[in-house]
Amino acid sequence: MLSDTEIQYNRQMENTEKLYQRALWLAIITVGYNLLEGLVAIYYGVSDETLALFGFGVDSFIEVLSGAGIIAMVLRIRSNPNTERSQFEITALRITGVSFYILTVGLGATVIINLITGHKPETTLAGLIIAIISIATMWLLIRAKRDVGGKLNSAPILADANCTLVCLYMSVALLVSSAVYELTGFGFVDSLGAAVLIYYSINEGKEAFEKARGIECACED
Repeated sequence: MLSDTEIQYNRQMENTEKLYQRALWLAIITVGYNLLEGLVAIYYGVSDETLALFGFGVDSFIEVLSGAGIIAMVLRIRSNPNTERSQFEITALRITGVSFYILTVGLGATVIINLITGHKPETTLAGLIIAIISIATMWLLIRAKRDVGGKLNSAPILADANCTLVCLYMSVALLVSSAVYELTGFGFVDSLGAAVLIYYSINEGKEAFEKARGIECACED
């Protein structure tokens, strides 16, 4: 017959396993959502000729790459919380960093061209809708990840939750630029929204490389 201490320990271990399982599902849901969001955003970004929405869609695909590393991280810390990042996680971080820098260059060049030519999107209505859905989804994911990370006292999971907050900021930037364009028709607003995405892309690229080198970034503040 098990003692009260052993019963309590077993219950604690079962609860911890359930929390890690929840963290894993949250990481998988994040990847799945970003994949779907990226496909829709790029489609409408191209068809509506809105640079901010197109860049937002590409960012979503980069987040899928980052999410693969997060899934590997959750599996690793569930087995042993004190182990260092695996080679797969490091490679995923480096690819993510390079992808963000490539996105920065591409968006920057297109912003300049659009400003010179005076290009305007056909509409930003799709961007408005996608941004609202993304803000709601990211907020729910952030709350869930923080809840799990807090209960597990896991700095990596809490850091992932805080980094998801950057996705929410980018969604807000898309929402504002899309709404202002729909209300005013000022073409430069789309380029301004893309410029905000450039700012966040540079920061995310830098943080990805810092994490790959073992330097914990501002996401854990």
